[in-house]
Amino acid sequence: MISLRHVSKQYKTLRGTISVLRDVNLDILYGDKVGILGRNGAGKSTMVRLISGAERPSKGSIARRMSVSWPIAFGGAFQTTLTGMDNIRFICRIYDRDEREATEFVQDFSELGRFINEPVRTYSQGMRARLAFALSIIVDFDCFLIDEIIAVGDARFHQKCNDELFDKRASKSKIIVSHNADFIRETCDRAAVLSDG
Repeated sequence: MISLRHVSKQYKTLRGTISVLRDVNLDILYGDKVGILGRNGAGKSTMVRLISGAERPSKGSIARRMSVSWPIAFGGAFQTTLTGMDNIRFICRIYDRDEREATEFVQDFSELGRFINEPVRTYSQGMRARLAFALSIIVDFDCFLIDEIIAVGDARFHQKCNDELFDKRASKSKIIVSHNADFIRETCDRAAVLSDG
């Protein structure tokens, strides 16, 4: 279970403090598929970063009683001076995954070819997203955080992502943030709309 209790998030800007989220409460149970809808700038990505632990709430609490992925296709955790291969090894060590099996999967899935041995800082955004997605899939998380990632790559790669997340991991919890109501209807059991914090 993941529980958000009275979660608020503010950021300081040159024009003062901006409240992105205000007093948000939400429970996600094992196997739940929860969609969070909202316009651009509504705070959807902020909520995902808070749930993942990449950021802390300004107020309130988030309890995680299941393993939670980083936001899928989020490359912010990469060490960009290292190669894609070095990043694979790093994730394998942290999450105690078989390095050979994981490397084979990531190389095949990400389709990075020879670039897997190049520093991540030389990757395009799409290449980073494909590597991040593949790395997310090698860890058996209880809950996957999906932040508009399905837009990664061409139609064929898009289908590969759907197969991995929604077919092979159908029993896993998912928190999907989007501005696409049709996509949320297709993939989620329940939804919430994030508006004005």
